[in-house]
Amino acid sequence: MPNSEILQDLADTLCGGHSVNARHLDLKMGDFCLRVRSNSDTLLEILADYFGHIVSAFEHAPLELIAIDRDEPTVDLRFVDWRREGNKQGRKDSYINLDNARLLRKVRTGMVFLQSTDLLLAAGPCVRNDNQVINFIIAQYMNWLQQRNWLICHAAGIVCDGQAFGLAGFSGGGKSTLMLQMMENPAIQFVSNDRLFIKKMPGVTSLASYAAGVPKLPRINPGTIVHNPRLENMIPAPRRTALLAMPKNTLWDLEEKYDADIESLYGAGRISNAPVRLAGFVVLNWQGDSVEQTQLNSVNLNQRRDLLAAIVKSSGPFYQRADGSFQDDLQSINEQQYLETLAGVPVYEVCGRRDFSAARYLLSAKLNMPMATEECHV
Repeated sequence: MPNSEILQDLADTLCGGHSVNARHLDLKMGDFCLRVRSNSDTLLEILADYFGHIVSAFEHAPLELIAIDRDEPTVDLRFVDWRREGNKQGRKDSYINLDNARLLRKVRTGMVFLQSTDLLLAAGPCVRNDNQVINFIIAQYMNWLQQRNWLICHAAGIVCDGQAFGLAGFSGGGKSTLMLQMMENPAIQFVSNDRLFIKKMPGVTSLASYAAGVPKLPRINPGTIVHNPRLENMIPAPRRTALLAMPKNTLWDLEEKYDADIESLYGAGRISNAPVRLAGFVVLNWQGDSVEQTQLNSVNLNQRRDLLAAIVKSSGPFYQRADGSFQDDLQSINEQQYLETLAGVPVYEVCGRRDFSAARYLLSAKLNMPMATEECHV
């Protein structure tokens, strides 16, 4: 059977007799345009609210993604588990490779995604798992960036005075917490929460490193929320009281995700969508139980490959190259590409005691960021 017929049969199985509504949602991320269609107006409303700052309208869509809200699809095929990075445990994704296409299933939710060069389809309880649909949408923009030689970093990003700064850290290091505290300064814009892209591009006089983000809102844990006055109302008061009664380390390690709506929390215009020259990269390498004073030191990544490990990021199971082939879970990361792209960019290590107030002031001073009197101190 030709590959196109196999894909169509799979698409029919995933759709389960459901058809899309007339309504659609157009999104514009930089120069990348995507139309989202669904059988659920509720889902489209959720997505329109989430992606409010990039909602657009165009006559013809160069790329279309379909999301079918239904029960968990049954696919009579043998899926293979995707190997997770580092020390992460548990099954999360499983997949099947086809000819220039991949079928991917989320183990915990039963959501199934079909991705090829011509067909993008999400099927399952989409409304209940809207975050996975959001991630599938963002994955298409991430593919578009990587196909144009942008490198993916496991880092947050902010912009101040026309300059971008990356904030990386090892798992649980607090990059999102620090990024949101830096946002208390009205001169700072949000770029990205944990997927920052970097690339060498022509500057004013020579090649320079640039950074770009993706429209993914910070997805944060209670440890980030309850000690920040601006964020604390994201959690109901009774639950917040219970969380504050937990031991500090227990609260910090608790996985209970909440979406932080940047423009609702910090005001309109606080999200930077265009590539911005990269002026610095910070790696959080501190410890919650350290007795050492928080320090900020310049480092050379060529000599500190251990810190580079906090920056590099696998492209993941949704990455499809321009030729239609897919990333596999055993593919190694080319660290030399990161070193070359970050050459000439000042890199700093934050070490010692985990103290966000101290880190914020050290960074603001080192990176010549203006401080604001209305910043909260937490």
